[in-house]
Amino acid sequence: MAVTVSILQLAVSVTVFPIFLLHFLGLWEWICKKIFPYFMVQFTESYNREMAAKKQELFSNLQEFAGSSGKVALIEVGCGSGANFKFYPPGCRITCVDPNPNFEKFLIKSIAGNRHLQFERFLVVPGEDMHQIEDNSMDVVVCTLVLCSVQEQEKFIKEVHRVLRPGGAFYFIEHVADEPSSWNFFWQQVLRPTWQLMFDGCDLTKETWKALEQGSFSKLNLQHLQAPLPWKMVRPHIIGYATK
Repeated sequence: MAVTVSILQLAVSVTVFPIFLLHFLGLWEWICKKIFPYFMVQFTESYNREMAAKKQELFSNLQEFAGSSGKVALIEVGCGSGANFKFYPPGCRITCVDPNPNFEKFLIKSIAGNRHLQFERFLVVPGEDMHQIEDNSMDVVVCTLVLCSVQEQEKFIKEVHRVLRPGGAFYFIEHVADEPSSWNFFWQQVLRPTWQLMFDGCDLTKETWKALEQGSFSKLNLQHLQAPLPWKMVRPHIIGYATK
């Protein structure tokens, strides 16, 4: 099976050879960082239509984690274009983090369209190193469709613990690897190298739930589901929240 996967991976790579050549020449990362936000803006519009009910349900209890001011201090890691803003409660104080600075102009548009929120700042840093954020300073951390591209998930989760106040919550929606015995997982493996290159580090075979289960949270609410998305490769999802 491993040999078959390798042969098919090579065949898929050949079909997008120019991208691999640009990567070899050290040019692709810069190009991808420029064009990826445009793709994500279109994708998240479709994604929100399909996942609106799930997002509304997930974020429905955000206000319960508000601090003494009555407002939720929230940091969204891998904020992208701000696709989750409309699901947050009024008065929510938002700090946005993303390693790609090219999302900022799209983020500004989302901020302008969600006046019910209080925008704090946008930091261009990876989720594994948010040293500008003080310890125990956030009520809530959110990431959606982010952990697929995080290489050191354990380090990321440690940062989540560091910035969350005691009793704070970490919310997540992530696509993950399918069942190992499924055909979908087979094709996730085949497409993995090309997909990862084309979609800014996105790994189709991440078993993210394992990192969360080992993340030393006091409570973890995690559900596996098949998202109603047109691309079968990214239908396997986990969704939920954990408390510190």
